[in-house]
Amino acid sequence: MIDMTSLLEQHGEATVLATGGLVLGLMFGFFAQRSKFCLRAAVIEFWRGKLGEKLPVWLLAFSTAVVAVQLLILLGWLNVSNARQLANTGSLSGALMGGLIFGVGMVLTRGCASRLLVLSATGNLRALLSGLIFAVVAQASMGGALSPLRLSISSWWTVDGGASRDLLAWTGVGHVGGLLFGGVWLVAGVYFAVRNRWSAGQWITTVLTGLTVALAWWFSFAVASSSFEVVNVQGLTFSSPSIEWLMRVLVAPAPPIGFDTGLLPGVFLGAFLGAMVGREWKLEGFKEGFSMPRYIIGAILMGFGAILAGGCAVGAGMSGGAIFAITAWMTLAGMWMGAGITDRLVDKVSA
Repeated sequence: MIDMTSLLEQHGEATVLATGGLVLGLMFGFFAQRSKFCLRAAVIEFWRGKLGEKLPVWLLAFSTAVVAVQLLILLGWLNVSNARQLANTGSLSGALMGGLIFGVGMVLTRGCASRLLVLSATGNLRALLSGLIFAVVAQASMGGALSPLRLSISSWWTVDGGASRDLLAWTGVGHVGGLLFGGVWLVAGVYFAVRNRWSAGQWITTVLTGLTVALAWWFSFAVASSSFEVVNVQGLTFSSPSIEWLMRVLVAPAPPIGFDTGLLPGVFLGAFLGAMVGREWKLEGFKEGFSMPRYIIGAILMGFGAILAGGCAVGAGMSGGAIFAITAWMTLAGMWMGAGITDRLVDKVSA
């Protein structure tokens, strides 16, 4: 076992958190790249009724994260009651509207925030540009010109922190119920994966993508439990780290070093290594001029939607969903609806 107390005494909270973020980011980036993990691709397969190989990737990774997180809680190795997704006042209107807007943008950019970062590391310049725009708009939505609009929408329908925001407490099923619920979806993911005749590598990288989400929760809790300083218990997310790195580049003094500091470089490096291992690194740009506005508009919508919803497809959909925050599940539902409608109106018509 890791002696977290000794690590914190020797290196300090900031270094340990940043290093942990780097390692977990590297793991997520590598496994997500090799497994082709992508919420957008899964949503499109679902709504088009073509249950191919993309849906089981997301389904198995998501259910693995849910099952692993709930097991950690039941074993007493994780406590997420102080996580912002549960402890703070939340916005149901922001979650739903933000999820819908994010889903629209996700289809237009052909990838969510995490997928854009992974694709950027494989040489995709379209994803790189979209990711930069995403970060700028996310910052504008958090504390800039778009902040008043975000706050206005968020105020329409709020929910108190605590049991009111915890689906397991609200329904009374507890963490055993959460584990069983995740297990049902895990079985579904396994079924579709078997039907698609996955290779051993596909099974391993997909499951490890989901386990990395659970490990992030465990790591931040372990640090928070061993530290004399106030440390937030948090999972993987890509909206707040994008903002942090944008501000780290643009302003001085830079934001404090923490978990998010190491996460983005780690994901980029991990995805780059994955692309090199699979010989998939390839420099790509815009093939037609008219496609650029699509990506720009999509990135703008994703940046605003992620901050309005309180997280991206991984931050809300995976990390928040694994701890059964009601706002996370509403965001996830919004993403599926927004993406499905957009695919129907934009892509499937022209296909």
